Amino acid sequence: MSSTCRGIITDWGGVLTSPLHDTIDAWLDADRIDPDRYREVMRSWVEGAYGDGDGNPIHALERGEVATGEFERALAAELRLVDGGEVPAVGLIERMFSRFHPVDEMYTVLSQARDQGVRTCLLSNSWGNGYPRDRFAASFDAVVISGEVGMRKPEPEIFQHALELTGLTPRECVFIDDIEHNVRAAVDLGMTGILHRDPAETRERLAETCGIVVDALPS
Repeated sequence: MSSTCRGIITDWGGVLTSPLHDTIDAWLDADRIDPDRYREVMRSWVEGAYGDGDGNPIHALERGEVATGEFERALAAELRLVDGGEVPAVGLIERMFSRFHPVDEMYTVLSQARDQGVRTCLLSNSWGNGYPRDRFAASFDAVVISGEVGMRKPEPEIFQHALELTGLTPRECVFIDDIEHNVRAAVDLGMTGILHRDPAETRERLAETCGIVVDALPS
């Protein structure tokens, strides 16, 4: 193992799950939500979420400042069905995240890293969604969910909280996320950043950076 890499801090959605684009498209199709309207709304909300403005609904949800039901009603009011009808608000987040399926290869590499002495931490911006917590004990030494700690990525405080739980310094940790803004924030704090695009590529980067041995993916 590398003498400098002693910890892996990773995002959940889009890294340990199927890609966000695919899962969102599947949900929109299943719920018959107008995809163009959804993207128009979310483009505005997400761009604001990674800017400096206050009062963004995603900021509030991810920090746990608003109830999931309140966010669902606000989002549903902005959307419409493909036939122009209203989008049911109740259970909106649960339906959205029901299409997020685990990527077993990523969970496997985390378990293998732990077996080789690397500490691991989940760092996720929550939308009030459920997590596969039955997998967490075998995969993580620490878990940080934004809505449970009142902080969100890319705020430096939530990265520092994750580092404290792992007992490591920034330069001893690798951070993985599929959102470049979050990776950049981690790098600014001194961590090594991996922008996740593909499980095989990320596994290779982890093997190189942390000096760990990972099993080959099935062909």
